[in-house]
Amino acid sequence: MTNCAVLIEEPRSGLSVKALLLDGKAPENAAFLWEYLVKPRIVGGIHAMWTGPEISCPIPPQHLEGAAYATALPAENATLNPQPGDIVLSYVPPRMWGGNPNAIFDIGLFYGAGARLLFPIGWLAGSVVAQVPPEEREHFAAACGAIRRNGVCDVTFSRTEV
Repeated sequence: MTNCAVLIEEPRSGLSVKALLLDGKAPENAAFLWEYLVKPRIVGGIHAMWTGPEISCPIPPQHLEGAAYATALPAENATLNPQPGDIVLSYVPPRMWGGNPNAIFDIGLFYGAGARLLFPIGWLAGSVVAQVPPEEREHFAAACGAIRRNGVCDVTFSRTEV
């Protein structure tokens, strides 16, 4: 998957960045995300409440119905403290969070310092699956800040190359 990237867009904020897929560091998580994005996906995004400077994009369970790749994901290139520009894929097993019968797959867009993966259920390591290039991080942070001010939004994720 060399040179593969994820295009992340949200029109109201002006967000439009390419995040390089880290398939060498997080192979199973990168493969999950790449398979999920076989077609462009629109995922609801909201500013996170517990983790700090993050736009949280939980993948709707109906997007994954019948998907063979939607299985338990290992922590790869794991972090508890994402850095600005990190795209983190978090996996929560079924019934772990409030008895939810579905597994939770969340794409986190981390845009500022001081982030932490501390949730109401405790610390949960996430996999840094992609990164926004350093030269794009100022734009990324500004757009994510606009999302924070604007509220709930629709984030489009699609495959691309760098």
